[in-house]
Amino acid sequence: MDAEQSATPARRPRRVRCVSTASVPQFTNSPTMIVMVGLPARGKTFISKKLTRYLNWIGVTTKVFNVGQYRRDAAGSYNSFEFFRPDNSEAMKIRRACAVAALKDVCDYFTRALGQVVVFDATNTTAERRDVILGFAKDNGYKVFFVESICDDPEIIAENIKQVKLSSPDYTDCDKEEAAADFLKRIECYKMTYVPLDDSKDRNLSYIKIFDVGSRYLVNRVQDHIQSRIVYYLMNIHVTPRSIYLCRHGESELNLVGRIGGDSGLSPRGAKFASALGAYMRGQSIRDLKVWASHMKRTIQTAEALGVQYEQWKALNEIDAGVCEEMTYEEIQENCPEEFALRDQNKYRYRYPKGESYEDLVQRLEPVIMELERQENVLVICHQAVMRCLLAYFLDKIADELPYLKCPLHTVLKLTPVAYGCKVESISLNIEAVNTHRDKPENVDVDREPAEALETVPDHI
Repeated sequence: MDAEQSATPARRPRRVRCVSTASVPQFTNSPTMIVMVGLPARGKTFISKKLTRYLNWIGVTTKVFNVGQYRRDAAGSYNSFEFFRPDNSEAMKIRRACAVAALKDVCDYFTRALGQVVVFDATNTTAERRDVILGFAKDNGYKVFFVESICDDPEIIAENIKQVKLSSPDYTDCDKEEAAADFLKRIECYKMTYVPLDDSKDRNLSYIKIFDVGSRYLVNRVQDHIQSRIVYYLMNIHVTPRSIYLCRHGESELNLVGRIGGDSGLSPRGAKFASALGAYMRGQSIRDLKVWASHMKRTIQTAEALGVQYEQWKALNEIDAGVCEEMTYEEIQENCPEEFALRDQNKYRYRYPKGESYEDLVQRLEPVIMELERQENVLVICHQAVMRCLLAYFLDKIADELPYLKCPLHTVLKLTPVAYGCKVESISLNIEAVNTHRDKPENVDVDREPAEALETVPDHI
């Protein structure tokens, strides 16, 4: 069960708890611009969105600036490649103005919103445009890291056009075949002026080149910790069709009595769920399915019932509730009401005394996310807080939402990555279980009444 609150030996005076708990990269006066480079239909926006989702998940405040959207806002929709001809002076003027407007907004984001990273999503296929960006970054004290996607595989390009480009606002209500033909002509317009990053002339720049959706990489002059994390992430993602299954262990003995954490075994209903889970997964007929579990009894017993090999990850262990392990919410409120309120005030960053916060848990789970990105079909049998963190990554949920995501017992979530996001299917295996979800109460003040503190505690035996 997810550990929902913490305790101290005795009631203390009102205070402010330090909430900076995890090893998140911090910036002072040198934000980073990630600048995409490449022809259309090379996966730049796919990379931009995934990278932004990852950086925000690990606590690095990041935003995408898509110059194509600026162009649509300025020029409206269209259905002709003519707009992208290099000799179309009027269109070129509009496109340059859109890039300048996007750069201005980048500056505002860094200064007013205190952002740490931006992803400048555009083709940036000319040395001239990249020089403008470099000059802008130098004038404002920003670091620049280029990400160039290079692909000459016609099948990959055709699939990208089919899956993504034909559904864009540029081709609303257009015939699909005509739109595809037009988009190919648009690519040819860009090819006329495309100058890739040069390994000799641009040797002083920081960049990664990604060839054919990850078949090969070239990395040059990584400047700092955040750029190294970006490189590592980009070298692990792939676009192979697959599904990721997330579920919690079967109902445990401690779940029945409303005690958080601990290392108890499955209840009789939990054992039934484990058996039903095995039957469900066999019915999916998934080739080379990998099964992961934590080091805790309840996930091991659930995995054992599948009758297949599985891997154990200590990183998948439930959030450490510290001094509150195996306590009920009622006991925490009775013994340490102030701590109970403090966690309700900021559940994501609040760290249990001698335990962990959700922010700590996200950092612990980063290697799991990296490996999930590398793998194909995986079933992860985990715990409520752990499942919330993993789900928040795939669904791009903010820190305030993460600790309140609903992950009921005896339910499987099937996640299927799609173009710019993730499709989610919820499958209940129809085995009754206790409810372990606690919503944030309305009153989170330290001096609240016990009934107000416990109003959202789920029923238990």
